[in-house]
Amino acid sequence: MPSLKDIKRRIVTVRKTQQITRAMRMVAGAKLRRAQSAVEAARPYADAMRATLREVARAQKDAEHPLLSPHESVRASEVLVVTSDRGLCGAFNTNVLKFAQQLIAARAGQSVTISTAGRKANEFFRRRFPNAMGADYPQQGWVRYEQAAAIGKRLAERYASGQVDEVVLVYSEFVSVMSQRPREVQLLPFAVTEEPGEAAALPYEIEPSPAKLLEVLVPKAVETEIYRALLENQVGEHAARMTAMESATSNTEELIGSLTLKYNRARQAAITKELVEIVSGAEAL
Repeated sequence: MPSLKDIKRRIVTVRKTQQITRAMRMVAGAKLRRAQSAVEAARPYADAMRATLREVARAQKDAEHPLLSPHESVRASEVLVVTSDRGLCGAFNTNVLKFAQQLIAARAGQSVTISTAGRKANEFFRRRFPNAMGADYPQQGWVRYEQAAAIGKRLAERYASGQVDEVVLVYSEFVSVMSQRPREVQLLPFAVTEEPGEAAALPYEIEPSPAKLLEVLVPKAVETEIYRALLENQVGEHAARMTAMESATSNTEELIGSLTLKYNRARQAAITKELVEIVSGAEAL
């Protein structure tokens, strides 16, 4: 049975841990509000970009763009997996990594290249598929559009040159503070199919030409899709970390209560034992 000193030392340790988890929960909550505002502002822009691209492609059906044209056969694929750089966010990264691993297993007959945006994804796949690793894009602080543009430019060049026949984007979509859902998006060839139930829009007047506009819009749409994925991952990470730290803080409170009860019982037993020894000694005299 542990001594009173050991139990008291453990209570002090758990209280220090509780201070850390409570502080991390507050920091994650503050970052969550900022990240949520950013992703809510980016979603309408990404949807509008796709809608505009559909209208331009509809107006110029004969125009071809290398990022819109599917290859004859899919022999080489590239999977871009987005995770966080840091842990302590529950099963947030684990769910995305398992989901991506299933997609890779489904492409067993193809040559698969795995690119990562986030240290957790890079460490996970480098241990399991060291020969299939492609580029790595660490999450350097707050998400910036320049980072998404650099990733999109490299992937577009590889697809246009025929090095890969498809590019799949895997990330965690933010649903709510308590829920983040792994999602798969075909990034290239970029799909501009009609959305179900979408009303037909009025025809656009396009100048100088739809083909020229496609040259600008398609790479920008790819970059916007990647930027949205990075933002979704960012807000999901902070939400998952806040939830995990809140649960950890609650667990420390329960553990402190249990240890305090154990300490009081051990202290009462020690006092009772001393009283018994005093009484027994007095009777012996």
